[in-house]
Amino acid sequence: MGEHIHTDLLVIGAGSGGLSVAAGAVQMGARVVLLEGGRMGGDCLNRGCVPSKALIAAGKHAHAFGTGTPFGVSRAKPRVDFARASAHVRSVIETIAPHDSQERFEALGVRVIREFGRFIAHDTVDAGPWRITARRIVIATGSSPMVPPVPGLEAVPYLTNESVFDLEQRPDNLLVIGGGPIGLELAQAHHRLGARVTVLEAARALGREDPEIAALALARLRDEGIDIREGAKVTAISGEPGAITAQLEGGETVTGSHLLVAVGRKPSIAALDLERAGIAHDRGGVIVDAGLRTSNKRVFAVGDVISGGLQFTHVAGYHAGIVIRRALFGLPARARTDHLPRATYIDPEIAQVGLTEEEARRRHGVHLEVLRAEFAGNDRAQAERLTTGFIKVLAVKGRPVGASIVGAQAGELIQVWSLAIANRLKLSAFANMVAPYPTLGELSKRAAGQYFAPRLFESERVKRIVRFVQRF
Repeated sequence: MGEHIHTDLLVIGAGSGGLSVAAGAVQMGARVVLLEGGRMGGDCLNRGCVPSKALIAAGKHAHAFGTGTPFGVSRAKPRVDFARASAHVRSVIETIAPHDSQERFEALGVRVIREFGRFIAHDTVDAGPWRITARRIVIATGSSPMVPPVPGLEAVPYLTNESVFDLEQRPDNLLVIGGGPIGLELAQAHHRLGARVTVLEAARALGREDPEIAALALARLRDEGIDIREGAKVTAISGEPGAITAQLEGGETVTGSHLLVAVGRKPSIAALDLERAGIAHDRGGVIVDAGLRTSNKRVFAVGDVISGGLQFTHVAGYHAGIVIRRALFGLPARARTDHLPRATYIDPEIAQVGLTEEEARRRHGVHLEVLRAEFAGNDRAQAERLTTGFIKVLAVKGRPVGASIVGAQAGELIQVWSLAIANRLKLSAFANMVAPYPTLGELSKRAAGQYFAPRLFESERVKRIVRFVQRF
């Protein structure tokens, strides 16, 4: 055994959550050790959010060649160089990587050790030749792709988000198992870059989303030519490189040149020896309380590794702030979920914050009001032919409790609703807001206005007051 290090804070995992904790803590005066046995930046930078959005952007440019007719621009067939598209993905990662690099964090004062860690006691972790004892420990090991136990899958080459971005040649015919956000984002990106794509989803595609939202988005994807099959349970996989066959329940078979598995994520906890530190966990990950503390009072967890948590990069960053307040300052802090947005970056985009309509109806019943604004009623959307979509706001007693958006820039538009729910603002805050014209942002103001319209324009009391005032 090499050096035995004593520190204030040990962070295990250099993904979004771990890096945020380490950077914040060291700049506030804590001694910090950061462990990472893989790539700095974690899954988001290297195999997830960043490369997927870069590939989606390449697909968007290819798709634009065929969508200019309404603007007087003749359609043309794009000539896609898939190797250069892949190089673009790598270039984006390389541009962002210095921000998450070992050199940057060491310059901040963090001691970075490039090893995986495992607990040997309630306050001590072994990492390669090092042993680290810490007053507080943060588990930020993230998640990895879940691979379903489909017979034959282990005998054929298959892709996950950890390997799909390494492709240098475009798949001729891509089979995707999984109709959730990851599967559909990558399906549309590859289809727009020239691949034939079939998505196999055992249940309902985009199953977490408002059914009305999901239906509109899936219709657009199918219109583009993506074959999305719902209720298509894969029972066996067979074949060889370039010819992989998925057998479906009922006997139908589907064959493709490449297979992408995108059925979800599992927490990365297997190598941590959590039992030796008295840390409770289950199949979903590390169990924490509302303040993100584990059953071991010295240990916290953030991000994807938390059992039952939301697996998004921005959630891990939010968790980091909670942990810093608790671990460094001993302040009471609890993690909320009602104001945490999510987005799926297909075209049209989908975004959600707070309750869906179904959830809101179950919780609030007759007190719920559903407010809508259609993209087709927005002047900027008309100018850019982005008229597919709508925003749906769920309000109770003048306050938003949820918002669902499908349409262009949904991930940008959802942010004001996250702000409103986080700060418990009333819909009158939107009435007071002035949005620049013409912007898609006016949709939020218009949706909020639907709450006040009947109260102002259909109220006999209001009309009587107006008539009375006009006498003077």
